[in-house]
Amino acid sequence: MNPLSGIRVVDMTAFLAAPTVARLLGEWGADVIKVEAPKGDPGRTQGAVFGTPYTDDENLGFDMSNMNKRFMTLDLRVESGRDVMDRLLADADVFLTSTRVKSLEKLGYDFDSLHERFPRLVMAQVLGFGARGPLKDAAGFDMTACMSRGGVLGTTVNKGSRPMLPPNGYGDFQVSFVLASGILAALLAREKTGNGDYVTTSLFHSGVFMLNTAMISAQYGSPYPKDRREVINPFNNTYIAGDGRLVTMCAPEYDRDFDKVMTLVGRQDLAGDQRYNNCDALNASGLNGEVVDILDEALATCPRQHWLDLFLANDVPIEACQVPTDIYDDEQAWANDVLRKVTCRSGAERMIPTNPVRFQSQGDPELRQISAQGSDTEAILAELGYSADEARSILDSRGAVATTPRM
Repeated sequence: MNPLSGIRVVDMTAFLAAPTVARLLGEWGADVIKVEAPKGDPGRTQGAVFGTPYTDDENLGFDMSNMNKRFMTLDLRVESGRDVMDRLLADADVFLTSTRVKSLEKLGYDFDSLHERFPRLVMAQVLGFGARGPLKDAAGFDMTACMSRGGVLGTTVNKGSRPMLPPNGYGDFQVSFVLASGILAALLAREKTGNGDYVTTSLFHSGVFMLNTAMISAQYGSPYPKDRREVINPFNNTYIAGDGRLVTMCAPEYDRDFDKVMTLVGRQDLAGDQRYNNCDALNASGLNGEVVDILDEALATCPRQHWLDLFLANDVPIEACQVPTDIYDDEQAWANDVLRKVTCRSGAERMIPTNPVRFQSQGDPELRQISAQGSDTEAILAELGYSADEARSILDSRGAVATTPRM
């Protein structure tokens, strides 16, 4: 069973964050109609930035945010295009957009205008910096609004070095789940009240929320960024194994696990050492760095797999710091449908990450790859009740466009 079967979503979004919201809803069974302007979603050609192909025959850079959708092209500057959009919204449950509020107001698709005409419609919007304040109308992107102003890049850097360089969309994909949860809550509330709602999130706010621990602790004298020798718990840190490969330890109960960890790394002589075995005392004396140095030296004596096997056998949380090519071969990923092989229209077999939420009643969701811009325009016009002559008139007026595949 698809949990959102019977829900229709009109998706007027671009790039990554907001389109991915609709992808999630589509995988859960919603009928998602992506409405693009004649120039198309710029996300269709972002493969040029990602280093991936971007034709209609192979475009995983667009698939990752736009699978499980149908594609319609409307020109909302043309009256007939707006008429079609109105019919779509009249029959929709959710209107999802990343268009800026000022532009929506000019078109008459802001929440107040839509709510008056379609009171049951849930409107959802990804904003850059929020609905209020000096930047409420500013353009926001993952790297600027979420990762930079939201504090992620400045906080996660090892103090004194350059920030990490995250892959495109790292924050966008987190934001998509934030807004998807709000949409589902609004749909549930509508069942009780009969009224739709206006659901928003911003890239900036979501970035700050993901840094909750850092935001709270900084006001108590534990500011970020930190040097890795300054971490409060040395058992929550990254280390380089003897083969030069990275591991991450995450043992939150430092006091309990101190003797065990020291024994595992061959430093039994430090078991019970009161200089190091209590986290509060360790931080009060400023000896955190000494424990990090001890672990650096010890873990450099053996290859990564040795430490993974040893620590996991003794129930101490540790993991390899994997890169995408490692995950391609990770049996845990394949056992849990974390990655899915897809055959592109080009004939190439590729891999793509799947939606991490699973419903037992649904099983592993179907993945439908993208199609050409406007490829479903004519079929959707017919579904909306337009006769063949009316549809032809709309197409002739360029209010709607049925486009051909880009090869």
